[in-house]
Order: sequence, then C-alpha cells, then structure tokens
Amino acid sequence: MRKPLIFGNWKMNLDMKQSDDLVRSLLSVKIDYRTVDVGVAPDFCSLAMVRKTIKDMNIPISVAAQNMSDQEKGAFTGEVSADMILSTGADTVIIGHSERRALFGETDVLINAKVRLALRFGLSVILCVGEILEEREAGTAVEKVLYQVGMGLRGVDMDRIQDLTIAYEPVWAIGTGKTATPVDAEEMHAAIRKQLSKLYGPVVANKTRILYGGSVKPDNIGALMLRENIDGALVGGASLNIGDFIKIVNFNN
Repeated sequence: MRKPLIFGNWKMNLDMKQSDDLVRSLLSVKIDYRTVDVGVAPDFCSLAMVRKTIKDMNIPISVAAQNMSDQEKGAFTGEVSADMILSTGADTVIIGHSERRALFGETDVLINAKVRLALRFGLSVILCVGEILEEREAGTAVEKVLYQVGMGLRGVDMDRIQDLTIAYEPVWAIGTGKTATPVDAEEMHAAIRKQLSKLYGPVVANKTRILYGGSVKPDNIGALMLRENIDGALVGGASLNIGDFIKIVNFNN
C-alpha cells in the first residue's frame, strides 16, 4: 500500500514573509501524518527559512527546491547546485516541470542529467512528465509520456529509484482550470507504472508513487484519489490558498 503524498508547488509566488506565514498556517492545522505525506516547494530565497520553521515546530513536512542545475559547481551565474539545496535543509527537488520544459527549453537529456545528479547527492526527486494538448488530441499522449519517463530514468540504478517519485502533468490542464478526468488520469498512471515494471520490475513499480498534477482542487481531489494508480498530487495554484490546500491534504476526511 503506497502512502499518499500531497506536494504544494508555490512556483514564483510569495516573498519570504508570505512564505513563512503560509507554512506557519499549514503547520497549525491538524493533519494525520500517519495517513498522508505532505511537502511544499517554496522559492529558492525562502527554502532555508521554511525548512527551519518546519524543523522548529517538529512537523514531518518535506521541503523541495523547484529546480536545480545539472552541474555540481562552477561559473554558472544564477544556477543553484544540489549542494546548495542540501545546505538549506531541503530534502527533495522537482525536476522536469512542464514550465521548465516549455518556457526554458529544458530537454529530456538535460532533465535526465539533473535527475542522476540529484539522486547521487542524496536528494529525493519528483520527476515531472506530461503531454501537450496537440499530443493528447493526436492520440500520442501515452507514447510521449512514456518516452519522457524512459529518458528521465536513463542510467538511474535500482538502488536509487526508491528516492524518486513521478508526477504526471497533462500540460493542457495546468493553470487552465481544465482537469484530466479521473479515468484519463488513471489510464496514464497505469501506463507509467507498467513502464516502471518493465524497467525495474513489479516490486519497484508497485512501491513507486505517481502523483497527478493538473489543476488539482478540493472538488476533484477525492475522485482522483479513488483511482488505484494515483498516489497523490502535485498542487500548484491551490497550494497558495491554505484553506484549499488543507482540504486537498485531508481528502480522506
């Protein structure tokens, strides 16, 4: 039985005070952490502060960076390394988000290099995959997503895969208010799990969490989480509203 994981991706929103206020509001709400894992991904400037607040309050919430460099260190102005992320106390990094692919031209090869480096440094990884509307309408969505999974995991050994979560993002649903139906989402999640079984065997595939990320809201999380292969959510806009995010986290209540 895979424990559900709900992760809030704050993207390029909130200053440091707002980030601290939001995480304190989250920490003040009753959540049964025995039944659900929770994480947040603030901006780089707020990472260390958010992690310290969580540690001081002794609440088991994961903290992720939203991206990282594929290089260990050097003359790469504006980049953030795995070591820098670890120094903030963060334990996870989101790699391959659709916005990184579409807006910043990140390729599958680059994303794979980031995944391997992050895992080598001991960070957990949320690898994002997903198709655009044209690929969905052309009937090539599954093919595209499975290609991204295979490329993202190229060279990732069996002993590293347990630190990786996959997030399926139908790109056409992000920020649009549209959501893949639970049936569509389950179909893609099942295909991803089958691909993982081919790559690493059924034991690993059955242990790996696959999240859904595409306009997740309080009114659709319940139907999504009823599906066998949907293990949680990567939440964007709704994670900035504490009331909405808590309803998503407490989807079982």
